[in-house]
Amino acid sequence: MVVDDIPDIGIGTYDTTPEDCARSVETALNIGYRHVDTAEMYENECAVGEALTSASVGRDDVFVATKVHSRNLGYNDVLEHARASCDRLGVDELDLLYVHWPIRAYDSEETLSAFDKLYDRGVIRHIALSNFTTELLDEARTHLDAPIFAHEVECHPLLQQEKLREYAQKHDHHLVAYSPLAKGKVTDVPELVDIADKHGATAAQVSLAWLLSKENIVVIPKSTSEAHIRENYEAQHLTLDGDDIARIDAIDRTARQVDFDGAPWN
Repeated sequence: MVVDDIPDIGIGTYDTTPEDCARSVETALNIGYRHVDTAEMYENECAVGEALTSASVGRDDVFVATKVHSRNLGYNDVLEHARASCDRLGVDELDLLYVHWPIRAYDSEETLSAFDKLYDRGVIRHIALSNFTTELLDEARTHLDAPIFAHEVECHPLLQQEKLREYAQKHDHHLVAYSPLAKGKVTDVPELVDIADKHGATAAQVSLAWLLSKENIVVIPKSTSEAHIRENYEAQHLTLDGDDIARIDAIDRTARQVDFDGAPWN
């Protein structure tokens, strides 16, 4: 049976070599992860495909997501590059396909009509967007026939994305949090360290548990260490109390970790 919904925790693969990527994805799948996030731009889809083949879990049990590079968002390019991603990943269909960044070749009407075509043809099971503002999300919704299933954006206690989280709840799509550990900076946040000590956990686990306590949020932490891959996975079993959540909600510091030339919030 094909995974029908996106698992709450996935393994991220940004900025990993093909060798490290294949090893970490296989490790994650054998630990229990059932969601893998990659992208054409990462140049490691083949490595993810190798891991999907070698791991001790069937393809139909894994939710596979990838993204079309911002330079390949013309109508025909989207169709061609989605098929190429399938080939590199070794899959017949993609569970989720994202517009990676709404820049460069992105044209809301042209790009998204191609995504609708892929959806209608059964090449992709769900349509997703990444790094959009609420205004760009509104525009996308006017051009898409199929529903927006997910929006992927940097989100963690130092970049809480209240506006985008509220938008996801209002329009009933998932918010997929990339860099949910703020590239390791959450380990230096006193509030998270205190809460971690209280629960016998780590600050990284507290960050992930806080995100998972929010409605409609999915997390995709990246790690190439088996110990950290396992630690991140176990964060979904950490239950924070109301005081813990309120204390993290009140963190009034912003530290964006990922930016990009032409990012729509600049």
